[in-house]
Amino acid sequence: MTQKSPLWQPDEAAMRDSLIAKFMQKAGQPDFAALHRWSVAETADFWRMAWAFCGLQGEMGEIAYIHNADPIKARFFPDARLNVVETFLKNADDRPAISFIGENGRRMKWTRAELKREVEELAAALRAEGIGKGDRVAGYVPNMPQTVAAMLATASLGAVWSSCAPESGPDVVVDRFDQIEPKLMFTVDGYTYGGKRFETAASVAEIVARVPSIQKVVSWNFDGSESPYDAFKRADAGPLACTPMGFRDPLYVMFSSGTTGKPKCIEHSGGGTLLRMLVEHQLHCDIRAGDRVFYYTTCNWMMWNWLIGALASEAEIILYDGNPAFPDIDRLFALAESERFTHMGVSAKYIDGVQKQHHRPCVHDLSDLRVVLSTGSPLSPEGFAHVYADWKADVQLASICGGTDILGVFVGGCPVLPVYQGEIPCAALGLDVTTLGEDGQPVQGEAGELVCRNAHPSMPTRFLNDPGDARYRAAYFERFPHIWVQGDFALRTEHGGFIVLGRSDATLNPGGIRIGTAEIYRQLTDIDEIVDSVVVGQSFAGDTRVVLFVMLAEGAVLDEALVQRIKTEIRRNASPRHVPAKIVAMADIPRTLSGKTAELAVRDVVNNQPVRNLTGLANPEALKLFENLPELAE
Repeated sequence: MTQKSPLWQPDEAAMRDSLIAKFMQKAGQPDFAALHRWSVAETADFWRMAWAFCGLQGEMGEIAYIHNADPIKARFFPDARLNVVETFLKNADDRPAISFIGENGRRMKWTRAELKREVEELAAALRAEGIGKGDRVAGYVPNMPQTVAAMLATASLGAVWSSCAPESGPDVVVDRFDQIEPKLMFTVDGYTYGGKRFETAASVAEIVARVPSIQKVVSWNFDGSESPYDAFKRADAGPLACTPMGFRDPLYVMFSSGTTGKPKCIEHSGGGTLLRMLVEHQLHCDIRAGDRVFYYTTCNWMMWNWLIGALASEAEIILYDGNPAFPDIDRLFALAESERFTHMGVSAKYIDGVQKQHHRPCVHDLSDLRVVLSTGSPLSPEGFAHVYADWKADVQLASICGGTDILGVFVGGCPVLPVYQGEIPCAALGLDVTTLGEDGQPVQGEAGELVCRNAHPSMPTRFLNDPGDARYRAAYFERFPHIWVQGDFALRTEHGGFIVLGRSDATLNPGGIRIGTAEIYRQLTDIDEIVDSVVVGQSFAGDTRVVLFVMLAEGAVLDEALVQRIKTEIRRNASPRHVPAKIVAMADIPRTLSGKTAELAVRDVVNNQPVRNLTGLANPEALKLFENLPELAE
């Protein structure tokens, strides 16, 4: 399944000095495997120790965990009192907190003390507008320091935050914000992407007209000039006084990718979400005070929330807004050198793009870089090899898999475990993650459903507008009672790790043989003529046949020679079952708002089924290209 020798092995000093090594010693566990077993078996003890070790501020209370066979009904820290902003802003001194770089070269830098003062002034202004516990505040915002301050100010009052990036069209935003009924919306006058300036005034006006709950709009100017935002802040604000909250009280509303009707509004708690992030950051990624953490993301994606969470470990977060490949693919690596990233996160698709352009980031000084993170889709074995050959040989590569559903990961990296090519090293601490076969029994060495068999703190508190948790249960617990099914198709490896093969609900099934789409995508990574692709199953002649759609590089032609080369690569490196029955060239490939290939939407169109929510797509017009294709009629 994977190679026997690791691509990377932590050295003895790193294993001894890592935060997780210190945590293992405190827990009395000899290695990661033992620590993970203990974290699942002794739920209350693990999360109590994680709270104290990771520095969550607040009163823990006497009870850490109340078990229930139904995970939705389990409760963590029911008597706790805290406000997560006190952890985000602890030790607010002159150390850097946020560095921002815009695509157009604009820069901003705030210390922890400056960030806290910004939050104080915004919180006072929000309170004056009547914003309080349980109210909702929205952001139609880019990835900028003001966005972070607005979220923290909202949270300090016990209100709930939700955001969309300004490149999202009004329909997309209204589908989301109209369901959560925000009282106030933060926004920006415009943004830059791909060397072009885009104005937001018309979209903002339409959103406000269609979301009647919005009583006030607060906008800043992207270029830093004087704006209504500056007038809104209260310069006379006193010291920050955070509203005490319960561990389970809401902080974020996130949205599903929208493949089944309007996006689901997923409510997440403040305490549970932050505690899980602290464990992932400090124990799985070794994020420490003073580290410089970067993740390429927008405010549409849960990785924005994850990135901002690094402030709670007293790290500096690096924000970038714009096209990560403008003016060329080297942009982020130049930033990694100049900003001295210690942690760099990107999508698997981005890594593939760097590889396809034969770019070698190692020409930069990446001596500070310790961890590279990848998510969004499964990272191919070739992607793993490319990072170690052409980025940096001595780095922890953490391919992670989780999602908006839990604002965290189910499986990911670990600083004291080796990295094997194509393999995610471990399940997250505190989560009983495994793979199940069709009969609901664990499987090893063969593909199955990725599941979590226990409750954990960052499970959603609820879906909004979901009486009796009916949609919540249907989304995750319908297939196996009381077991969370994530919807990923994966297999366990001999090393105790995981290989994620693709979405299980988009899994191909020709002749009754289950095939993960990632198994086909990985065979295309070395074919330079292909810049993007999507593979789906088409119902045909009483069976399912595999159809591969490819987007070609400029000047490339899908002639018979290229078709045969694609099929040969797939047959040789996967199996004859994986070889597409049809390969069709397309001008565009549909993607979701978070950048994932919209496999389900394409599958629906190809099979003449209605696409249940176009607003979940970044480029819905691309779907029309897949309608009534003559190539698929025979």
